[in-house]
Amino acid sequence: MLPYVAIIIILVFFLSTSIRVLNEYERGVIFRLGRVISAKGPGLIILIPVIDKMVKVSLRLIVIDVDPQDVITRDNVSVKVNAVIYFRVVDTVKAVVEVENYQYAMTQLAQTTLRSICGQAELDELLSAREKINSQLQEILDAHTDQWGIKVATVALKHIDLPQEMQRAMAKQAEAERERRAKIINAEGEQQAAAKLAEAAQIIESHPMALQLRYLQTMREMSAEQNTTTIFPVPLDMFKPFLNLANVIDKVASKIKIED
Repeated sequence: MLPYVAIIIILVFFLSTSIRVLNEYERGVIFRLGRVISAKGPGLIILIPVIDKMVKVSLRLIVIDVDPQDVITRDNVSVKVNAVIYFRVVDTVKAVVEVENYQYAMTQLAQTTLRSICGQAELDELLSAREKINSQLQEILDAHTDQWGIKVATVALKHIDLPQEMQRAMAKQAEAERERRAKIINAEGEQQAAAKLAEAAQIIESHPMALQLRYLQTMREMSAEQNTTTIFPVPLDMFKPFLNLANVIDKVASKIKIED
């Protein structure tokens, strides 16, 4: 009876140490007596007990949040910048053999690269040209991590923390810029309105009846409103005969006075 129990215990030990099941997103790097044999998976993996050792590696996209870094820009402005990195393992053997902890190594490399790239840019470029800086960061990180079997998918600046005095200065600058644009738009509107009025005056001068039509249209609009007082604008042309008559009377009176 005792030999059977020993055989069962050995069999259970063998199965527990030799059989591994890997998910679809996992790969196992097999070491046999310290040497890399291959990367296997997914599915059922059978190992030789004591002789084989397996290190699991995930192939899913990994996201790392880079801690805020103190950066002095090229125009001597002190800011804090943090970023987020998306990467995945594309060569499981390199990720295990070439670097001890690729996530920690990626974090440290990202921090130093972030300080270096942001320190070479001016503040305005850092705020307005984020896509350019993101591309530079991705290119540098991807070149360094290629030997680790890692592919950097995306690097993005998350937040740029400015000093309070710089924030106030930028707010004043933005307000001044908005006022400048408002004045320019107002001046352009007045210029266009003046041009249209000059064009309308030329049309009325060449077509006097247009003024009468405009007068009738104005009267119709005024009559449609609920007004208690209505003002009738009278064209000056209607007074010309009376003015001419008054001038004639003045001339006659002056002539009679002289003769007397």
